[in-house]
Amino acid sequence: MEEAALSRPDLRALFRTNTRALVATDVFANRADEWAALQRSLVRVVETRRDRAFDVEDVQRPRRNVLVFYGVGGVGKSTLSRQIGEVLTDSGAGPEHWPPVDGQLGRLIPVRIDLARQNGVSFESVVLAVRVALTELGRPLTAFDLAFLRYWEHHHPGDPLDEFLRRHTMLNRFGGAGRLRSQMDAAMGDVASAAGLPGTAGMLVGQGLASTVRALRERRRAARAVSGCRRLPDLLEAEPDQDALSFYPHLLAWDLAQLPEEKTATPVVLLDTFEDVGDRVHRDVERLIQRMVWLMPNALFVVTGRNRLQWDDARLEGQLDWVGPTAWPQLVPGAGDDPRQHRVGYLSQTDCEDYLRRRLLIEEQPLMDAPTRRVLISHSKGLPLYLDMAVMRFLDLYERAGQAPDMSEFDLEFPALVARTFRDLSAEERTVLRAVSLLDSFSVELATAAAGLDYDAAALRLADRPFVDVTPGAQWPYRLHDLVRTAIRDTDTTGDDRWTPQDRRRAAERAFDAIGNEFTRHRGDRRVLLGCLRQGLRLAREHDLPLGWLGDAALDYVRDFVWEPVEDGTGDIDSPAAALGETLTAVARRQRQHRGRTADRLRAVLSAGLLPPELDELPRYFLAECERDLGNLTASMDGMRRVSAGGGALAPDAARGLLHLERRLGHFTGALARAEELPPGGKKHRTIGEILWTQADVTSACAALTRAREDALAAGQHGEAALCQAYLAFTSAFQDRGRSLEQIARAERMLDGVNVGFADLQVRNARLLLAAGRADDMAERVDDVAALAAANGVSSCAAYARLALCFHAAARESPELMSSARRRLDESVRGEEFAYLMEITYFLTGEDVPDGLPRAHWIGGEARVRAQWSGLVAERRRDIGGEG
Repeated sequence: MEEAALSRPDLRALFRTNTRALVATDVFANRADEWAALQRSLVRVVETRRDRAFDVEDVQRPRRNVLVFYGVGGVGKSTLSRQIGEVLTDSGAGPEHWPPVDGQLGRLIPVRIDLARQNGVSFESVVLAVRVALTELGRPLTAFDLAFLRYWEHHHPGDPLDEFLRRHTMLNRFGGAGRLRSQMDAAMGDVASAAGLPGTAGMLVGQGLASTVRALRERRRAARAVSGCRRLPDLLEAEPDQDALSFYPHLLAWDLAQLPEEKTATPVVLLDTFEDVGDRVHRDVERLIQRMVWLMPNALFVVTGRNRLQWDDARLEGQLDWVGPTAWPQLVPGAGDDPRQHRVGYLSQTDCEDYLRRRLLIEEQPLMDAPTRRVLISHSKGLPLYLDMAVMRFLDLYERAGQAPDMSEFDLEFPALVARTFRDLSAEERTVLRAVSLLDSFSVELATAAAGLDYDAAALRLADRPFVDVTPGAQWPYRLHDLVRTAIRDTDTTGDDRWTPQDRRRAAERAFDAIGNEFTRHRGDRRVLLGCLRQGLRLAREHDLPLGWLGDAALDYVRDFVWEPVEDGTGDIDSPAAALGETLTAVARRQRQHRGRTADRLRAVLSAGLLPPELDELPRYFLAECERDLGNLTASMDGMRRVSAGGGALAPDAARGLLHLERRLGHFTGALARAEELPPGGKKHRTIGEILWTQADVTSACAALTRAREDALAAGQHGEAALCQAYLAFTSAFQDRGRSLEQIARAERMLDGVNVGFADLQVRNARLLLAAGRADDMAERVDDVAALAAANGVSSCAAYARLALCFHAAARESPELMSSARRRLDESVRGEEFAYLMEITYFLTGEDVPDGLPRAHWIGGEARVRAQWSGLVAERRRDIGGEG
């Protein structure tokens, strides 16, 4: 908050305490942005009014004279409206951080009207309020006064206007109420004199009315004060009912336009609690008020309420007189210039802190301590209504105990929040609201299905409420404000139409089925898949629903290697949905944590035994993968064989996993033969490429990996494609520097935003291979990558990094470097596992392989592979020499 906000005595708090030292103030929070919007709006309206081309009688020109502040109940709209009204009066003292109104705007006359139902304000009162406020001009508004007096005599015979104004509390608070009748009488006298009639109300009925209208139509010079208002005669001849009254503001606007600039003023009409007249079902009063706004283009109307105005919606034609973006170009969403519609935002943390710190004071110190303030600010989510309720609760507990309460005594839930939220919702809207409170986000279609309705109207109305946030372009674009959602879920226990737990479960079932239908319709769309999984898992877990379509969605999720997080995981595996959610969370997190942690979580899922048989392969397969990465080859093989034998959706992946394990052991000939028989779903070409690079057949390996990448892209499996590209970058780095640089760059682009830890490490290894023979700090760089791989439990990437150091030593023809590099590589060799990498190091230097080292089954024989590896070293030496 920029400056101390304006405050006044808080009477509610004052009458809840006997503590004399306690100072309770009603704090007005910083609304500097809203005040700036008002200033811009005033400039626009005044400039338009002063333009020589402006014609107040032009009823076809688009209107730009409505400023709207809308937001959820309790956010401070009425306070803002009151404060604007006070600041715009001559005596109004506003917040210190509000700059003064531009003095070049001329005279401004604020008229604030609270349209709340309990105030009993009629449209007649609204029109009278504006006219009474304009008595400050000190002169008759002849055209309007003439028409209005005829209306008054017709509707209130025997009830003098001045007596009525004295009785009417809302109208009487305007200072000019006592002067209105005298100004109207003066207007009557002027017109009567021009028309040659007695200046009484009688001139407005019978023959007198006809004479008055004839004078206006024919004696323009004599009745010049009003004869220029071309629509006045027609309004006088029309039946003086409420419908005609709604057109009289045109006469007010005309009267103001006739005054010289130094004598006129710009009315600023503040219409608060607009939701009570614009309830979106019965728009009768809203229609009348809209006419007033349209017919007074030289006035600024400031509307505050819970909902945005829908006047820009052409579908309301027939319910309102002027609708659509052509009529109201600055009321459309996204309009850039004021006056326009502004959503009154929730308070910032700084505003909340200032509010709570200064609301209750003892000896000029905050009664509420800083830790308490922090807790309440966190729970409030910026909603002033919550803060207000929290202050009252705090004060009650303080008075009861004689000291500030501990937060353990403080109930942070307020059922009144639900009542305030439901206050102006229809029964169907309340049903939809309760249904979507079960969801993180929703669409109109999903909301309708969850509520069990057959039509979208209620969901459409709810989606336009200010406590619903909107993210354009999102799969489910609407989201309840967190505090509103929490209040409905936790404290909706007192309403006559409150839901039982069974009602909530039925709504959850409907929402779950609707989300499943969306998954089926958009199967193959990764964004939809993730959204459906996240919401579906939460619904199934919270309401103990059968997994249903979630099984297919989970398998679709693991067929790619993108690994976006699905949910946070609860840690409690107490239902099938919790077990499935824990599985997917663990599998995704293995890219960012040690494989040992992932393995433990997957073992816990299998031990719980809650997954149906067709989904049991999910944790089992990925546990086998983790065991492989951790170097537990026997356990990994057992898991892979079990999944492969089961013949489920992951059986092809398990078959490939077994080949991967064979490759680690150096059983290349058998692995390649079985890889050729893999179906496409088993990542056939990637598996072949992974085998061939170990044979130093770089060209064939790159061709296989390129095809694997293209197949994955064609299938929409971007994570798998990125993994293939990372392997391609690694393999090409043994031979072609230029090609490898291109492949590395492409891999990094494809991995941007994708969580595939193994692929990231392989790209790092590709850069190590490029540096082999060239970099003087090669050993340190290798140690960094190996350490990172070990920290993530990815033993293969650590081994490949150490192989790169051996390749570097061979390229530099340094026995000392090679001896040191082999010692590092030996850390990765466990019996047969990765022994083939050590064997390759002897191929690189042309040395004999020592006895006792397990020997690999090389494709085409050892001699062929030895020659290929030594050829790569010779080529690297030539490249380095050519660079020199």
